[in-house]
Amino acid sequence: MDRPEVRTIADVARLAGVSKSTVSRALNDSPLVSEDTKDRIRVIARKHNFQISAPARRLSLQQSKTIAFVTHCYHDDFTWVDLFGLEILGGITRGLYESGYDTLVLHVDPKDTAWARQHLDTGRVDGFILQTSSRKQTHAKALLELGAPFIVWGFPHPGKSYCSVAGDDALGGRMATEHLITRGCKHIAFIGGHRSEPEVKRRFQGYVDALEQAGRACDDRLVRYADYYDTKSARAMTELLEAHPDIDGVFVNSDVMAIAAMEAIRGSGRRVPENVAVVGYDDLSIAAYSHPPLTTIRQNVPEAGRMLGRNLVEHLRTGIVTNVTVPVELIVRQSA
Repeated sequence: MDRPEVRTIADVARLAGVSKSTVSRALNDSPLVSEDTKDRIRVIARKHNFQISAPARRLSLQQSKTIAFVTHCYHDDFTWVDLFGLEILGGITRGLYESGYDTLVLHVDPKDTAWARQHLDTGRVDGFILQTSSRKQTHAKALLELGAPFIVWGFPHPGKSYCSVAGDDALGGRMATEHLITRGCKHIAFIGGHRSEPEVKRRFQGYVDALEQAGRACDDRLVRYADYYDTKSARAMTELLEAHPDIDGVFVNSDVMAIAAMEAIRGSGRRVPENVAVVGYDDLSIAAYSHPPLTTIRQNVPEAGRMLGRNLVEHLRTGIVTNVTVPVELIVRQSA
């Protein structure tokens, strides 16, 4: 049986099961490609007497000077519900601009990872900043398999090596709950985003830790989740109040969710904070102007975005993997 003809980088990529950019980086001994992948690609290249021509090598080393910000599909238009994405994107564009890079925004289906290869193979972007609100680990796995340079908002998956910037979610969850306990709340509820998300799990663990430290057990009946960090938390808050009218405090996993929860509390005939104290998360720009102004956990979202952009560019230049944790602090306003 004749060997398949190998004339181009695309042919080598097909045989190796990787992207063209990964083949190019491997044959140019880039630190962004693992040694195992380099060895596998070199074996294929030697077997088929494949060499990159000088013009092709120069072309392969060119950069687009563009980074893709990868986020979930938004609503028809950006609204206040999407404030977290807008604020972190503002920081990302600033960080990339300071490093001489442009930003391309990709809205992707959480269940589809085909976008990764499509955009990498075209050479339109040099790397990716991943901020999808669900199935983030699935997308990170796809990028790792392609050998694509990327950075994630959130902690990396255990045992995997890639760049990340994350908030200290466990500490933030504990600080929020401790504040409600200190304020005198006896029945503290928790409303999280999607229960499978690592950030949600860490904030919940902080909530549990604070309760246990105060000598209280976590009551699962006071815990609810919404699919995303959005206004569906209003329904969760309503359900909690109907089932447990004695709730006098709630830690909500985002400012947008917290503002919606406060509306549900008022809709039930209760007042914030007199009847139910509320603590949010993020300290988005809207938090200080909600009714009442929202007590929240600040993780400096714009600065976190700036770090995502700058750290990915540094990774492109050096191959160094960085994992940064952004400090959090309690911002006390009238809602608690």
